[in-house]
Amino acid sequence: MRRPLSLKLYATALGLLEPLARPLLARRATVGKEDPARLEERLGRATHPRPEGALVWLHGVSVGESMSLLPLVSALRARRRDLALLVTSGTRTSAELLAQRLPAGVIHQYAPLDAPSAVTRFLHHWEPDLGVLVESELWPNLILGAHERGVKLALLSARMTEGSAQGWARVPAAAKVMLDAFDLILPQEADTQGRLRRLGARTGPLLNLKMVGEPLPFDSDELARLRAGLSGRRVVLAANTHPGEDEIVIEGFSEARLSDTLLVIAPRHPARGGAGAAMLGGFSVARRAANQPLTRETTAYVADTLGEMGLFYSLADVVVMGGGFLPGIGGHNPLEPARLERPILTGPHTFNASALYADLYAQAAAIEAVDAKSLARHLKGLHDYPHIGRRMGEAALAYAQRRGGTLDQAMALLEPLLPA
Repeated sequence: MRRPLSLKLYATALGLLEPLARPLLARRATVGKEDPARLEERLGRATHPRPEGALVWLHGVSVGESMSLLPLVSALRARRRDLALLVTSGTRTSAELLAQRLPAGVIHQYAPLDAPSAVTRFLHHWEPDLGVLVESELWPNLILGAHERGVKLALLSARMTEGSAQGWARVPAAAKVMLDAFDLILPQEADTQGRLRRLGARTGPLLNLKMVGEPLPFDSDELARLRAGLSGRRVVLAANTHPGEDEIVIEGFSEARLSDTLLVIAPRHPARGGAGAAMLGGFSVARRAANQPLTRETTAYVADTLGEMGLFYSLADVVVMGGGFLPGIGGHNPLEPARLERPILTGPHTFNASALYADLYAQAAAIEAVDAKSLARHLKGLHDYPHIGRRMGEAALAYAQRRGGTLDQAMALLEPLLPA
């Protein structure tokens, strides 16, 4: 496959800049954006030996994408125990969560930078037989380098915004070469399918991996301890909140004036726990990361730890999903609370999960709150009429359970690409 001039220039430019990679990564490590103990992985130098035999490489850049790979990992382990599995991701938070949730024997590494030497080292060491990328990971040097080595490639749950599509349309030859490198492309929704086809991609049926999966795990003994601290109170959980959303939730919760109800805030990035606690003036606050106990006197609890969302969804009576109250974030996966039978409120800006939310609204399993005042009104209604919340939770669970066949479809389409 001949690379067009635009991709040759891209590779040349990244090659010239590659000497700056190590100091740039070191600087990012000083502010917590990279793992200082694993910077070599970002440069393509493996910190784990390659297992013998066939290897499947799966990649998701951040938390949502990498978590969506877990059902696929489990299915591959169940059906093909002979395969070695490598999962790569690009952020510290995703790496920490994968360390908790990947099955024993599955290897995690940080993805290499898309620089020629880093990509070459990565592919030379791991020699994958199949690469499975999810959502919007179109890194030219990595993808074309793998393709040129004969690696089968699949892009699952593919997502492309209109802005990205317009950008690729300005370099149509590059877009066609990139998309032709994939043996299988399964778009997440119809809009992405149309954009990819306009760029020349051959696409299969729609597949959204975030619709697949088991309920998030939790420690039942810890759930019992937290419930003891509630002393019978109800719980409103604000999950996966971003800067600017905590204030909206706090204002809405305060305006609702809910009796015997605890507010729990679980920021999308736990490092924001201290800042979140500082906003809760007038509340008696406890922080989980600081091992502060939840007691009858606690009126707001900051759940600023990793890997415990299953615990807090299970504790909640109502879930306010973050990511949708401010423009530009796009919302987060509502199926996580739905699988645990929880009613869901969220904001109006959910373009990353618009189809999911549209279905949940139609099933009366979720409610849109456009601002703090609207959120207060809906919280008050669900507090005063708890049977409505229970029915919403039942509808959410039923919807989530109907999505289960998606994984079987994905595995059937991947089967011909797996090594014999």
